[in-house]
Amino acid sequence: MYILPAIDLRDGKCVRLIQGDYNRQINYNDDPVAQALLFEQQGAQWLHIVDLDGALHGDQYNLNVLKDIRESTSLNIEVGGGIRTEDSIAKLLETGINRVILGTSAFEQQQWFHEMVRKYPQKIVLGMDAKNGMIATHGWTVTGKMTVLEMAQTVNNLPLAAIVYTDIAKDGMLTGPNLESTRELAENCLIPIIASGGVGTLQDIVNLKDLPIEGIITGRALYENKFTVAQAIKALE
Repeated sequence: MYILPAIDLRDGKCVRLIQGDYNRQINYNDDPVAQALLFEQQGAQWLHIVDLDGALHGDQYNLNVLKDIRESTSLNIEVGGGIRTEDSIAKLLETGINRVILGTSAFEQQQWFHEMVRKYPQKIVLGMDAKNGMIATHGWTVTGKMTVLEMAQTVNNLPLAAIVYTDIAKDGMLTGPNLESTRELAENCLIPIIASGGVGTLQDIVNLKDLPIEGIITGRALYENKFTVAQAIKALE
């Protein structure tokens, strides 16, 4: 199991949205490259990046920032947010991004999504974001009619690198992850699960360690000095 510190980009800066609400933004660092380097110095091997502008508008708004982070660190990087065409996927992979996260496009264009996963095996991550157990898309602004478990069943046999599962109600709240729903998904899915949302203490890391998951994403807790990446990694040990 590994820790993935998160960088959420908006207007080229590191921010966090409370429960995915674009009107409830906290600004943390104007220099995403410096932030990525700090995470790397603390022992991170992976970095989780979300282009919030891209998630909302459906295009790559922070590509230059992503390139700068790629060129400045040796971290493994996964990127999500607004990736809805094969051209966007190819462009990111050519930049040296290790994994591309697809969310909205995976649900709205399921046949295309399946084709992309097979064309780029172990390079695609499914971003599964949920409100009250139902899939949410378009930067969490639209809630669909498919449940998390229903979606998981449709991708079980695909060569996905992972599924990032986020309980939106927990995201950015520092009140602890949704252990029950995360466990239920992990136990009913063959794809490796990465948990996201709600991590606020080292005890939350310890609690997640007991689940059959592959990774843990943490963001706001790091920015607000609840713990460091190094301490999170040690908690996993």
